[in-house]
Amino acid sequence: MTQHVLLNNIEHKDLKVITTRSAALGDNLWYSVTFPQEFRSVQAHYPIFFQKDPASGQFFAVAMYGFKHEENLFLTDKGWQAAYVPLTVRRQPFLIGQQIITEDGQEKRQRVINIDLDNPRVSQTEGEALFMPFGGNTPYLDEIAAMLEAIHLGLEDNQLFIEQLLKHNLLESFNLDIELNNGQKHQMVGFYTINEDVLAQLSAETLAELHQKGYLQAIYMAIASQSNVRQLLELKNAQVAKEAAQQS
Repeated sequence: MTQHVLLNNIEHKDLKVITTRSAALGDNLWYSVTFPQEFRSVQAHYPIFFQKDPASGQFFAVAMYGFKHEENLFLTDKGWQAAYVPLTVRRQPFLIGQQIITEDGQEKRQRVINIDLDNPRVSQTEGEALFMPFGGNTPYLDEIAAMLEAIHLGLEDNQLFIEQLLKHNLLESFNLDIELNNGQKHQMVGFYTINEDVLAQLSAETLAELHQKGYLQAIYMAIASQSNVRQLLELKNAQVAKEAAQQS
């Protein structure tokens, strides 16, 4: 269940948010949405692939953390074991909302911060405070506001990025088949990646256009990030070996 409400310093003056990482707090994700401006940080740790929303047909980029539902191989009893946690994960339990305001007699939409009061991170007793004793935002809440703005702008830009990928036929579907050291096999389906053959055949003019828009670098970062599948495989083998040792 979710209970999204507009955050305010009167009703929520005593709220705190737990920022540690655990499965109980909802971090057992096998992927999360990312966007081109974040690719530089994401590609250092995680594979970047693409998915298609079956309802809208819209493509979006994702950072991968595991090979199946509710499997985050970076998550241990010591927390999230990577130097960078993507913004769409870190922003929980907050999200962007919209509010109608009247300014100079005209109605305008204004972005505001909503919070999910049913999220397990929300607490009255532990975590980061949201408001100062006399009502001002804490540095943590200011950081959240900047994070939500970055996500909003990043997802808007991602739509333009995807339009360019589709325009030049740069997305192709793929299946990822892996075999663990113990012989177990896993298959990831429903994901897309950059078609490197098509990329290699693009004209200099098209490459220059993509570069000018800032998307050529993002394309190559997405390609480079795929080497992180090996790290995921190593983490999975270590997890399986640990579980086998505990059962023996």
